[in-house]
Amino acid sequence: MGYQRFVALGDSCTEGLDDPYPAGGQYRGWADFVAARLAQDEPDFRYANLGVRGRRLDQITAEQIPPATALDPDLIALFGGGNDVMSRGWDARTVARRVDDAVRATTSLAPTVVVFTLSDISHRMPLGSRMRPRLQALNDAIREAAVSYGAVLIDLWSDQAARDSRYFGPDRLHLAETGHRKLAAHLLDGIGVPFDRSWLAPLAGTPAKPRLADNLGWFYREVLPVAYSRTRNRLIGRSPGDGMLPKRPELLPLRTGEVDAWAPGSA
Repeated sequence: MGYQRFVALGDSCTEGLDDPYPAGGQYRGWADFVAARLAQDEPDFRYANLGVRGRRLDQITAEQIPPATALDPDLIALFGGGNDVMSRGWDARTVARRVDDAVRATTSLAPTVVVFTLSDISHRMPLGSRMRPRLQALNDAIREAAVSYGAVLIDLWSDQAARDSRYFGPDRLHLAETGHRKLAAHLLDGIGVPFDRSWLAPLAGTPAKPRLADNLGWFYREVLPVAYSRTRNRLIGRSPGDGMLPKRPELLPLRTGEVDAWAPGSA
């Protein structure tokens, strides 16, 4: 018997940045792709996505666990920690505690819970050498919590896709469509659901190396506005994502276009 009630929790990656639906509107992302594949096996399948961009793990636990509890899921996927890594007040013990709280809470709600480590995107990040130890500490905490509470672990740390720019969107941090589809394939592989194995194959060819003009454009277009926004939010006591709502707060069946989303070439 397959999964019938799938709930995705997390941050901007769970929301689907940077993979907009071709027709416009909201973002799609790995969780939508997973839902589309699971719906093919279960006519009564329903899916909710509570992910909100900018949320840290403690915010995910406080804001998303209570509504998830009411949905009675049989499958939960939790993707988070990136915003903790980029927070100004980073503390490894505090973040490890947040990880433990989040994984413990989710595994009490559903028989199957999937969690992810983060891939090594430090070379893409501003101050990447500073961020790499933070990523490693976060991932160590996720691995430990997965073992402690019996979650399915998708370990992305060594995935070489992180070094291929074609998997990422314009900001070089959020996944593009190709990255979200690969992440969906990793999840399906982790829970034993059949899928086209070619989805985990490396992309053909090699990515083009960015020119100096590309790097400068990326810095002024993507990095500076984010830095300004985070500084402004900190000064006025706001967090990234405040005021944003989940794109799919209720367990609902998928529409025809969503069910077809998994098919290769459908984008």
